[in-house]
Amino acid sequence: MSVSTDRLLDGKALAQKMQDALQTRIGNLQPQIGRPPGLAVLMVGDNPASAAYVGGKEKACAKVGIRSFGQHFPADVSQDKLTAIIHELNADEHVDGILVQLPLPDGLDSVALLHEIAPHKDVDGLHALNLGKLVRGEPGLQSCTPGGVMRLLAEYQLDVSGKHAVVVGRSILVGKPLALMLLAADATVTIAHSRTPDLAAVCRTADILVAAVGRTQMITAEMVKPGAIVIDVGINRIADPTTGKSRLVGDVDFESVKDVASWITPVPGGVGAMTVTMLLENTVWSYANTHGLA
Repeated sequence: MSVSTDRLLDGKALAQKMQDALQTRIGNLQPQIGRPPGLAVLMVGDNPASAAYVGGKEKACAKVGIRSFGQHFPADVSQDKLTAIIHELNADEHVDGILVQLPLPDGLDSVALLHEIAPHKDVDGLHALNLGKLVRGEPGLQSCTPGGVMRLLAEYQLDVSGKHAVVVGRSILVGKPLALMLLAADATVTIAHSRTPDLAAVCRTADILVAAVGRTQMITAEMVKPGAIVIDVGINRIADPTTGKSRLVGDVDFESVKDVASWITPVPGGVGAMTVTMLLENTVWSYANTHGLA
């Protein structure tokens, strides 16, 4: 992967900068509050990708000074057991953020569990109340990956006002909340998806093109307007025939698109690096806000 660093949106570097700032902020807040912030991540089953994500979150927590209250449950844990654990964490004054690691094994209702999390501890920003605040433009906990995209654009002083943004993907995790955030920043937004006729033509109208569909290297150079900003939210693992090992790629064919785009995010080292950091930031915001210090 080679592209001029002055056209690369480096999420890894920004995440490091933000985590350093969070560590300082926690150091300032902790003497006033009397304890560190706390994050509880609930993982069910043995999904290798989920285990890697959870491990990364716990490592990042330790780095900035957030206490982890992680719990790991077998795949056959009951809905009632998880609900009871969430209620206990809601009442625990040492826990500021609660996250249920998705996806869950078959037989568990993830939406129902997410709605059991107290909205002020919903650091994934997926509770209906927090999504409603996002729609209304009110302050609150916002989805981590979309929030990371917006922070990355702001860091590189890429003004989205008046620009046409095309978001490919309509998930509640990324596509829909990101579209709302872009609208709030005065972009004109189109949400495209698998049923969109002539997707390539729609993508070519974008000043800002966001790929969030989970399909390996789906966005090619022919789908990108010259000079567009390209944001790749996808994280897909593929086999590398040259090494025999697996590697991570995005939803964008980086090698062809990098010569067309004005700015582009790498995978890895782009949006993914920002997601965990926004989770930490949401946890610290909840920690401070609960004590009137946000």
